[in-house]
Amino acid sequence: MRAIVRRGPPLFPLVSCAACFLLLCAGARSEPERPVPEDKLLVLTVATKETDGFKRFIRSARHFNYTIKVLGKGEKWRGGDYMSMPGGGQKVRLLKAALEEMTEEDKVILFIDSYDVVFASGPKELLKKFQQSGHKVVFSAENLIWPNRHLEDKHPHVREGKRFLGSGGIAVKIVVICLSVGFIGYTPNLKAMLADWTGKDNESDQLFYTKLYINPEKRKSINITLDSKCRLFQNLYGALDEVVLKFEDGRVRARNVIYDTLPVIVHGNGPTKLQINYLGNYIPQIWTFETGCTVCDEDQRPLSGLKESDYPLVVIGIFIQQPTPFVSVFFERLFKLQYPKERLKLFIYNHEPHHEQHVRSFMEDHGTKYRDVKVIGPEEEMDSVVSRSLGFDICRQDVDCEYFFSLDVEVVLKNTNTLRILIEQNRPIIAPMITRPGRLWTNFWGALSADGYYARSEDYVDIVQSHRVGVWNVPYISSVYLVQATVLRSDLTAEDLFHSEMLDPDMAFCRNVRDQGVFMFVTNRQEFGRILSTENYKTSHLHNDLWQIFENPLDWEERYIHENYTQVMNEDIMENVALLMKLLAVDDTTHLCLPQDQRIQGGYENVPTIDIHLNQVDFEKEWQKFLLDYVAPVTEKMFPGYYTQVQFDLAFVVRYKPDEQPSLRPHHDASTFTINIALNQVGIDFQGGGCKFLRYNCSITSPRKGWALMHPGRLTHYHEGLPTTAGVRYIAVSFVDP
Repeated sequence: MRAIVRRGPPLFPLVSCAACFLLLCAGARSEPERPVPEDKLLVLTVATKETDGFKRFIRSARHFNYTIKVLGKGEKWRGGDYMSMPGGGQKVRLLKAALEEMTEEDKVILFIDSYDVVFASGPKELLKKFQQSGHKVVFSAENLIWPNRHLEDKHPHVREGKRFLGSGGIAVKIVVICLSVGFIGYTPNLKAMLADWTGKDNESDQLFYTKLYINPEKRKSINITLDSKCRLFQNLYGALDEVVLKFEDGRVRARNVIYDTLPVIVHGNGPTKLQINYLGNYIPQIWTFETGCTVCDEDQRPLSGLKESDYPLVVIGIFIQQPTPFVSVFFERLFKLQYPKERLKLFIYNHEPHHEQHVRSFMEDHGTKYRDVKVIGPEEEMDSVVSRSLGFDICRQDVDCEYFFSLDVEVVLKNTNTLRILIEQNRPIIAPMITRPGRLWTNFWGALSADGYYARSEDYVDIVQSHRVGVWNVPYISSVYLVQATVLRSDLTAEDLFHSEMLDPDMAFCRNVRDQGVFMFVTNRQEFGRILSTENYKTSHLHNDLWQIFENPLDWEERYIHENYTQVMNEDIMENVALLMKLLAVDDTTHLCLPQDQRIQGGYENVPTIDIHLNQVDFEKEWQKFLLDYVAPVTEKMFPGYYTQVQFDLAFVVRYKPDEQPSLRPHHDASTFTINIALNQVGIDFQGGGCKFLRYNCSITSPRKGWALMHPGRLTHYHEGLPTTAGVRYIAVSFVDP
């Protein structure tokens, strides 16, 4: 090694680089930093009221065994209205008073909000990251500065990460949205930090902490730093694009993709309440791919084992606002709900004169079985918004009412236990997920756009398709939902919950619910039903539901296709003269035969009958759809190798009467095959009738109502209509593939 010569005081002897490295390592090993014991951590938060957000915070804290102390519980909030001006000084006062009672200098205090915060990990990770910061107090950090933008230049610059102390804001006209602060530190340092606080309860806590941080002397003496890379705190405002869910090994974390960090605490500050609600559906371990929903069975209200007289009293609000198909079926399902009728009160609002007969029929058949029924008819000209508020009031004012169940008439509740399931789930507001068949439409939204309308959340499709099953906190529900009466009496007391100059009533209601901090949930843990399409429903026919085969095919099938129809596909079909199959399930009134339609006399029929052609009642498209979906599959089994397109020139309803046209002479049909469907009941509506195949000397006496007779039309099956001897017989006939 070459000698180094320099003037000045004598130098220490030179050592090798390797020796220096060993000395440095030895020094590092000699003074290891001991981890802070978890029992030295205390979480302080201010909550004057137990909101749904607070309950979520406590659940996440308990999941990781944090020790929590709540300040200000039961105290009136005097910290100002964050939606109109800065505030929060009350929190500083409460924290300062709590710290003055603490004597342990090695105690670590985490001070955070609780209404919009969830823990993503436990105390061990939090304390480790706090120690790694190398400071005694660590504040959450933001990209935004608030409440005084003029202080921006006074904030120290950071090499990488967020620069401003745990606050940010946005001003729209005169509305200011406040974003609260979070920090962690040792007790003595926090006491020193709050020593100079003399402000009022409604003064800005944000501004107080900001001025402390930008003061170089205070920052140094208290030893304050920022969590610039979101290793401890993740504030969501201004950072939504930074945060994604990370699923791994049965755990769920929020990951900051900018800094590649996993924050311990996630804070939905400012206008990010919907985003923290979304993340709170998963964090911490609320729902994972491995476990599914881990909390869905917690805090339930079981009804099994209760006597019927002990069931909660429920007011069911039924809202008929527009012409809707299958209303009679709706009331049938309502009556079949598995819930004691004596514990149900009905409030029926009907705006449509067309449905008065349905309401009247239901009341005559079942009204007296319920505890009470109140009907508002179209003659009262009540606005639909007012009607919904009135429904809520009926429940609020009844001291025995525990729930209000809102049910729109277009909802098809297939699950008869729906009401019981919702009550047992024990949420403030909860909706059963219902869908529109073949579409991604449901009665909930997973997210909102900036203007408050529908936006698709990342998990929406998975929830709709039941790839993710659970109970989900969502920003919007409609059509059918259950509300706890305690919520109506405490948080949702306003008379104009459904009123807005800009929004539809359901959107206005959900916005007001969100503004009150009340959570809305949707459950897809069971199959509940669907919702009808009402867009093209016409009321100009005698039996309007029969025209719904395109708009609502499932409901049409349930209403009009025999429940045992599919059995014919599983049965052996021999070389019979004809095939009888259970096809239609019509009620006691012939739905296709419309007396007010007059048959055009004369025409082009080979063997004329007293009939009504389906083109006279604008039913041809619907009839062909019926033939294609329900008759064609049977023909392919009955006539192997023949594939029909169910084309027809003639489709009509025939009437046979003894004194008019009792029978039909022998003939061939102008068809490849013929469908003949009985529309009323032999022995009840008429006597006699039937069809005789002359070549085979085989007679088919009138089948039961709803059964179809299928046979070849040309050449082989020469046939005649047997006389109707009494009453009136109706049949629907189609000459298919002429």
